[in-house]
Amino acid sequence: MKIKILASAAQDLIDGYWFYEKQAEGVGTYFLDTLYSDIDSLVVNAGVHSLYFDAYYRLLSKRFPFAVYYRIEQHTALIYAVLDCRKNPAWIRNKLK
Repeated sequence: MKIKILASAAQDLIDGYWFYEKQAEGVGTYFLDTLYSDIDSLVVNAGVHSLYFDAYYRLLSKRFPFAVYYRIEQHTALIYAVLDCRKNPAWIRNKLK
């Protein structure tokens, strides 16, 4: 399985990096390392996660309250968003539209 991080998800990762980096120096880098590791696990595990909002698989991060929303198309996991699970579900739904 191939993995492609779309521009919207890349921006979500950058936003998450800056949020955590403002909390304490180095935490932003740890955030990115963790999320990229979670995303890399899709090479083996893509498609085993539950479907949300009728269209997206949701992978929960192991160490941060973030979820990776993806779809599978032609043997590629397309990462659409990396969102904070603490947000209002209505906000998440609108973000994925």
